[in-house]
Amino acid sequence: MPGTGPRLGGVDALRGAALCLMFVYHFAFDLRFYRVIAADFEHDPFWLGFRAVIVASFMALVGVSLVLAERASITPARFWRRIGVIAACALAASAASWVIFPRTFIYFGILHAIGVASVLAWPLVRRPMVALVIGCAIIVAGFGWSHPVFDARSLSWIGFVTVKPATEDYVPLAPWAGFVFLGIALGHRLARDAFSALAPIAAAPQWLRWLGRHSLAVYMVHQPILLGALWLALRR
Repeated sequence: MPGTGPRLGGVDALRGAALCLMFVYHFAFDLRFYRVIAADFEHDPFWLGFRAVIVASFMALVGVSLVLAERASITPARFWRRIGVIAACALAASAASWVIFPRTFIYFGILHAIGVASVLAWPLVRRPMVALVIGCAIIVAGFGWSHPVFDARSLSWIGFVTVKPATEDYVPLAPWAGFVFLGIALGHRLARDAFSALAPIAAAPQWLRWLGRHSLAVYMVHQPILLGALWLALRR
């Protein structure tokens, strides 16, 4: 998903691959929306696991991108400008989902989580070991502990819920922000070898790298395109 640093072909390709997985997931989701299939995205281990891989990939790549941004000496103004763009897109996603799903609109989805987690993780971008420990702690706590007090919508965005809230996209900070912190540690590890481990991936097709390079714009338009295309196809 959205990055903040300079372009690196391998990272763009990985982000593009995550987007392709997301396209598959959302295409199946949209087929259920139009009642073409009856997939159980809420309980089926396959779909739950598929979604978890996608979300974890995007969040970890955010952490790697933060490392790239820090290594490029990004200015505070540019960093906060990027956060502002992500926040605006998150609000737009919430508004659009409210129109289509008024009872289950997105109030804290992937973009909301990326924006908040980026702000929280940025102070530790130069401390990979601390980020690694915090990331592991957030993930373990997020998956392993819950309390009814967090079931209220005003707190559910943090995580630790006992019952998943009724919303079309729910990406609470615990456990998912933990992957951003892990991404920081991974980014530093890759940087030690000048990101040579990503060299084979950087040779991926240009279209895949293009998707990763424009991930935020692609994310914002892909669902309207999928929903519209399916609607036209199913009318025939």
